[in-house]
Formats: sequence, C-alpha cells, structure tokens
Amino acid sequence: MGTVAENFRRVQDNIKAAAASAGRDPDAVRLVTVSKTVSAEVVAEAVMAGALILGENRVQEALDKQSALSGMPGSTAVEWHLIGTLQKNKARHAVGAFSLIHSVDGMELAVEIDRRAAKFGLVQDALIEVNIAGEATKHGVEPGEVPGLVKEVAGLKNIRLTGLMCIPPFTDNPEDSRPHFRALVGLLSEINRAGFDMRELSMGMTQDYEVAVEEGATLVRVGTAIFGPRDYVH
Repeated sequence: MGTVAENFRRVQDNIKAAAASAGRDPDAVRLVTVSKTVSAEVVAEAVMAGALILGENRVQEALDKQSALSGMPGSTAVEWHLIGTLQKNKARHAVGAFSLIHSVDGMELAVEIDRRAAKFGLVQDALIEVNIAGEATKHGVEPGEVPGLVKEVAGLKNIRLTGLMCIPPFTDNPEDSRPHFRALVGLLSEINRAGFDMRELSMGMTQDYEVAVEEGATLVRVGTAIFGPRDYVH
C-alpha cells in the first residue's frame, strides 16, 4: 500500500470512476473515512489529504480523537459519523458529538436519542441500520419492520431519520453484495413512496464500495483501503 494520502486519493478516484460508469454524479457520493483503531496522528494524515468525514465505531474513541485533533488545520471542517453499534446507555455521549448516527436499530434507541437531543436543544440526524440479509450475528432491523419503525420515529421531534444503512454478508467477491445493495435501495424507495423524504444510503466498505456506488450509495464507509489492515487486539 502507499501512504495514507495516496490511498485516500485512490479511493476517491475509484468512487468517481464507479459513479461515472453508472451515470451518477460523483459529488452525490461522500466518502466516510473509517478511522476506528487508527491513532489520531495517522487520522490527521487523512484529514490533511482531504478527508471530510471520519467514521468511528466507538463513542469514547471518537471523543478522544476529536479532542486530539481539535485545533489542527482542517479539523473544524470535519464531520464525525458513528458507524458502529450504539448502546442505549452511550446515547447521552453520542448525541451532538456526531453529525450522523448510522446505527439506529430499534424504537427504544430512537426514543433515547430523541430524549437526549431534546435536552441539548438539537435535532440529531440518524440512519436506520437494516439487517439486510437477516444474519443472526448482525445488528439491525429486519427489512420488513423498517417502514413501521420509520413511521414511529417520525413522531419524535428531536431525531431526524435521513436514510438507511446496511452491512451485507462479508465476501471476497464484491458482486455478491450487489443484490443486498439493490434491496436496500428498493426499501428506501418503498419508504419514500409512503410520503417520506429520506435520501441517504450508507452502504459499501473496502471490499465492495465500488459496487455500492454503482447501485446508488450516497455514503461509503472505507477504512482498510486507506489505512491498511487493523489491529483489533485492544
């Protein structure tokens, strides 16, 4: 692999190429640079290379990096997204610290986010995480339950659903993810036909982000292709 900056630019170029091949506007796709387990010093390299959105799995790790990166050139323009599972008892720390929470997996969590956001006097943007393949090991809402959850959450004032997120089954063949991405696109269309206006599709990671772009992703979550393999020991 090259440097973080070189890798970042390569991923951006791949996104543009995939969008062009599908007849999409490349500007309609945003890259979430997944910085989980990566040191603040290395994350800073990505920010200097142009990373505008950083995605973290753990609330406390993100807060620590936000503090470490504050004051560095370009840091004020960075959005922070929570892409990992959010436990209800951590919602109080997540609300307001992230521009977008990708992982709402039920009404109980949505209510807690809404309650915390109301205390802070803000509206928290969020996505529903969909267990698109019905995997027992994955978090998320079953596809058939998503429209009903969207209607319920719409009654809350301080959480705003802007779209859907999914993580298809891991595969070495990116094409295996395509049907799952298409299913998520279809689910979002169904919801919007019911009178909602949700635009975001967070789908695609290092192994399949180009396919995700071709299928309509507006947010792709890429880490390994930028930072290299992770050390998950801690």
